[in-house]
Amino acid sequence: MKVLNEILDYNMKIYQDNDWFCFSIDSIILANFLNIRQRAKKILDLGTGNAIIPLILSRRTNSIIEGVEIQKDLVDLANNSIKYNKLEDRIKIYNCDIKEFGKNKKLYNTYDIIVCNPPYFKKNANSIKNLDVHKAIARHEMCITLEDIFQVAFNLLKEGAVYATVNRVDRFVEIMELFKKYKFEVKYIRFVYDNVDSKPSLFYIEGIKCGNSGLIIDRPFIMYDKNNIETDEYKKIKEGKI
Repeated sequence: MKVLNEILDYNMKIYQDNDWFCFSIDSIILANFLNIRQRAKKILDLGTGNAIIPLILSRRTNSIIEGVEIQKDLVDLANNSIKYNKLEDRIKIYNCDIKEFGKNKKLYNTYDIIVCNPPYFKKNANSIKNLDVHKAIARHEMCITLEDIFQVAFNLLKEGAVYATVNRVDRFVEIMELFKKYKFEVKYIRFVYDNVDSKPSLFYIEGIKCGNSGLIIDRPFIMYDKNNIETDEYKKIKEGKI
């Protein structure tokens, strides 16, 4: 069922369908951790879903923000949210397969930043057979793989531009290898912990296309303390104040 929900405490609203796809903390982290350079003019979100990342980024930058999403139903939700928040002049969503979008040579070397909250799981028939198709595509590599995304990001980014993503820790080594393979110099990593006693569940990482060496591994981002109370930093990110 389609509903209009608040985006945490961002003074924005977003259309979602609770049976299909709802934004998660992963997207909030990606949109907030991203280092946005002042000279960035064009930002692209690959697999944008209902455009939660472009909506949040619109509060952080005046850059033009574009998104690519293969599922028409989610694109319709995204466009309804963009219209509701009066951001039609700032955000543009393309209903397209990311791989096909990435083959457009007119777009090569044109973006200053590309972000992606990708499907986390490799395609597995047993794990997706009971999922709604919208959820299956969002969670599993049914339509695109991590390597496909890196290839598209490399083609579309300017030299010296930023690619940023989030993923599960169990894919960390694979993603580091892909950054190297596609000539991105990793510049920043931050691990995300559910609480102070847990192992990291996610990580945020960004790299520079054909960049120079120099890596920062930031302090852990912890969502809940030992009493299961939200940390101050987690509260700030939910308020868009990080």
